Amino acid sequence: MGEFIIKMPDVGEGVAEAELVEWHVKAGDPVREDMVIAAVMTDKATVEIPSPVSGTVIWLAGEIGDRIAVKAPLVRIETVSDVGEATPAQILQAPAAAPAKLEAARPGPVAPPAPAPAAAPAEKPLAAPSVRLFARENGVDLRQVQGTGPAGRVLREDVEQFLSQGAAPATLKNGFARKTSTEEIKLTGLRRRIAEKMVLSTSRIPHITYVEEVDMTALEELRATMNRDRRSSHPKLTVLPFLMRALVKAISEQPEVNATFDDDAGIITRHGAVHIGIATQTPAGLTVPVVRHAEARGIWDCAAEMNRLAEAARSGTATRDELSGSTITISSLGALGGIVSTPVINHPEVAIIGVNKIATRPVWDGTQFVPRKMMNLSSSFDHRIIDGWDAATFVQRIRTLLETPALIFIEG
Repeated sequence: MGEFIIKMPDVGEGVAEAELVEWHVKAGDPVREDMVIAAVMTDKATVEIPSPVSGTVIWLAGEIGDRIAVKAPLVRIETVSDVGEATPAQILQAPAAAPAKLEAARPGPVAPPAPAPAAAPAEKPLAAPSVRLFARENGVDLRQVQGTGPAGRVLREDVEQFLSQGAAPATLKNGFARKTSTEEIKLTGLRRRIAEKMVLSTSRIPHITYVEEVDMTALEELRATMNRDRRSSHPKLTVLPFLMRALVKAISEQPEVNATFDDDAGIITRHGAVHIGIATQTPAGLTVPVVRHAEARGIWDCAAEMNRLAEAARSGTATRDELSGSTITISSLGALGGIVSTPVINHPEVAIIGVNKIATRPVWDGTQFVPRKMMNLSSSFDHRIIDGWDAATFVQRIRTLLETPALIFIEG
């Protein structure tokens, strides 16, 4: 018998450590060559770690949420023969090593697909967040439910079966059930990355937020016409591609807005390239895929690239390069955009443009009130770099371009 050590691979240039976001095995489990044993995350990229050998797991480096240094021992496997240890390069070259879907990066170990008894009542049962929510909504203590999933994981079907057997908790006279359970959720994976980034941005950047109302009536008419007459190969246009092109033109007049600030070194870097980050909600949390070189893209190209990146982010297939390197960011909640927001700057950038929802409102034209499609832009700036006057000038220029959309297409 021998012992084989799998070390944490180098999952990105300049990365010193990675966070454990999922275990697929536990001590005592058999593993086979190329079987995925863990998933780790760094800089919003998730990577699955395979086993280069077959054997039995005898030791794991830590728990979900722990950070493990690159080249530190990750897993120890007992093998039939003495085969030593795997180098990070060997691990990443194994066939099973591939980017994992971001939505799969959730806390909670996952064992090989073999049925096992449910967790003992005193233990925290294995279950997906959606199952825990379903159980809470129905007043069910998951510790009382027999799990039929891998390693005794409780499935939604198990909770439904539990309820169908009349095992639901006693109800009050009014028919409502008391809910006294609590659940502690460790902040891990992408959600922890988001939390850390928000703390960094708000603690180090003095924000100034400027809100302006924009009449989108003309642009909405143009957008409807372009969508109606578009080629089959062209994507359907939203407001964002027009805003991206408006940003490019406004930045050409105020390049100080398209910048990053290294506050440790005290250096501002103004970028000629306009790499626009598009804040995108995914099942795993908020990510910011980047449309690179928007200054060299037309409306249709901006729309196509934005759609491609958004789909990659939501499916968890976006690469690390596609999720980094932005020089300015757009934040939009679409129909949920509200009236006003206070977007947080994506550190180390110095500006973010927030898009609120479009609503038809009465506007005085000098003689009467007329219905117009209005939208607010809520934009934040790093007040160390951008003065209030310059912030207002920048937003006003964007407003002019959006209210007179023909200007967006005029070169020079």
